[in-house]
Amino acid sequence: MKAYDEKHIKNIVLLGAAKSGKTTLCETMLFEAGITHKRGTVEEKNTLSDYHEVEHERGNSVYATCLHTEWRDYKINIIDTPGLEDFIGEVIAAIRVCDTALLLLHAQYGVEVGTELIWDYVDTYKKPTMLAVNHLDAEQANFNKAVEDARRILGSAVTVMQYPVNQGIGFNGIIDLLKMTYYKFPEAGGKPEKLPIPESEKERAEQLHNELVEKAAENDEQLMELYFEKGNLDEDELRKGLKIGMLKHDVFPVFCLSAVNNMGSGRLMGFIDNVAPSAIEMPPERTEDGREVPCDPAGPACLFVFKTLLETHIGRLSFFKVLSGEVRQGAELINEKGNTTERLGQLFIADGRNRNPIDRLRSGDIGCTLKLKNTFTNHTLCDKNFKGQIAPIKYPPPKVRVAIETKSKSDDEKLGEVLSEIHMEDPTLEIEYNRELKQIILHGQGDLHLLVTKWRLENIYKMEVDYLTAKIPYRETIQKPAMSSYRHKKQSGGAGQFGEVFMKIEPYFEGMPPFKEFTVRDTEEIALDWGGKLVFNNCIVGGAIDSRFLPSILKGVMERMQEGPLTGSYVRDVRVSVYDGKMHPVDSNDISFKIAGMMAFREAFHQAAPQLLEPVFDLEATAPDVMMGDIMSELQSRRSVITGMDSLNGYQVIKARTPQVELDKLIAALRNVTQGKAKIKAVFAEYAPVPPELQRKLSEDYKKTEESV
Repeated sequence: MKAYDEKHIKNIVLLGAAKSGKTTLCETMLFEAGITHKRGTVEEKNTLSDYHEVEHERGNSVYATCLHTEWRDYKINIIDTPGLEDFIGEVIAAIRVCDTALLLLHAQYGVEVGTELIWDYVDTYKKPTMLAVNHLDAEQANFNKAVEDARRILGSAVTVMQYPVNQGIGFNGIIDLLKMTYYKFPEAGGKPEKLPIPESEKERAEQLHNELVEKAAENDEQLMELYFEKGNLDEDELRKGLKIGMLKHDVFPVFCLSAVNNMGSGRLMGFIDNVAPSAIEMPPERTEDGREVPCDPAGPACLFVFKTLLETHIGRLSFFKVLSGEVRQGAELINEKGNTTERLGQLFIADGRNRNPIDRLRSGDIGCTLKLKNTFTNHTLCDKNFKGQIAPIKYPPPKVRVAIETKSKSDDEKLGEVLSEIHMEDPTLEIEYNRELKQIILHGQGDLHLLVTKWRLENIYKMEVDYLTAKIPYRETIQKPAMSSYRHKKQSGGAGQFGEVFMKIEPYFEGMPPFKEFTVRDTEEIALDWGGKLVFNNCIVGGAIDSRFLPSILKGVMERMQEGPLTGSYVRDVRVSVYDGKMHPVDSNDISFKIAGMMAFREAFHQAAPQLLEPVFDLEATAPDVMMGDIMSELQSRRSVITGMDSLNGYQVIKARTPQVELDKLIAALRNVTQGKAKIKAVFAEYAPVPPELQRKLSEDYKKTEESV
């Protein structure tokens, strides 16, 4: 396969809502360029990109898939991405390594939910952006409305490059405003006939052409002077101005497509060749410490791994972008993060499941390799003349969670290994082994994300699992002081056990006055691993308890705090003062005072108005105005407290505080009532008191569980 230089490599990420036609466009682009001889279809399950079994079963993309095409001496690397928010990690990684985003809009639906969510990440990375209005052959296609929708979300940078003729069922033509040519397609699509613009379209075409010229000119002073001097710009000058505008994130050219009928893809690829920036024209990548990494073919070899995929019968595939220098087959590169040297035994250009061997890849190109031992997503491989790690891809926090367990206990150990493999492929799926809750908890981007994970476990790894409701990490504390004593006495022949402890417990808060009821000999302040504090006062005078037994009393208190008396949850924010006790010259020992301390704390806790606390999250829901009533209703029905409202770019933002026990159901409900249009963020805020009736129920349930053991 031909090796292209950095100026003739274009990296494009295909973005858009589900069913916007990304996978079909990939098939059309590869077919049009002669890379393939037959176009696959999603319905027939024979496309190059959606080749995984789960994608065939669901009928949409789950993974980001690398492909390539060659068009007029340019190589175009394409990454086809999922259109659903649940798989946003695949989308973000692809945006990060590509140099131009191609955003597909459905001509019938305009800017859909997935499009808006994806755009946030394109805007964050400031990637040059192109738009294509697809499905112009749909019965209710409306190009103008799609463009208006895009301008509402993306702003005035949206710039019409083409517009359709006969949109709808009879769609067969495009007016190109750059070349001022009418492209008329045969009924079966393919190569169009180039014709003069029809008289009926000349006025509109001239108006839009002038707008295009002005948009191109305003991005460069020299072009602006030429425009004032000539009153127009030629085609090359227009291309120059448009490229500058795209690099500044000030121009988003709009194209016309019917991907399924192969109309418009050739002109789109021509624009990608001639105008879309290559990696060498983009701002350089940066290392974690802020150093720039120019796309220099003569520089030290450096590549960034943006995706890891485990393929049956093949092993681990690592997809990377060459950021600097040149990478050859057999090269040995250093991974500082993995503290190892990796050998690139084979290099490939990927086209879905097909891998095309190549002996070298130059800076700016995208490829993959097999069986790297200690290199994973977000790792950097480089030669000895390059030191440092490329700044990692940042993934969004998870939104939903579920507990998982195997149906067969014999699979318990294997489950951990398998989940680690899946997390290696999909960093947005987080695995938590929660000792407190005694559950393995999966954190994902949505219910569909978790369902696909379950499908993989059962169909790829042949492991039967159940999803359970994830428990809530409650906390226990007290609301008033209480005093207690406990005598532990055990005699069973020979040396016995004896220890008696008197203690007072109080609610602890930052800045509370020192304990003055008894003389405090010393104080130990412990920041608890699960949050909050324990303050332990030694108030023993006169040798009632030997000082060597105080650590055992503290140990007993700490053990009881790890399984609170109310619901078995962790206890926090308590001050314990041990002020008296008794010991026996023979029978007193560490275990005696540990038990006495534990039981004295337990009895005092029940007298101190115990309070159960629940985790509460700050939730932010952004959605169109018309959906505010439904959102408010859902929030209020799930114990949420509205904390504020605001407006942002034509949307309403509702802020609320929601208990975690309601959160997973609430997020699902908000997605449902807004047809997925709500953007939802949830961040842990604090622990707050549980309502009395819920505390009573949880405490009773815990008692029943304890009694049944």
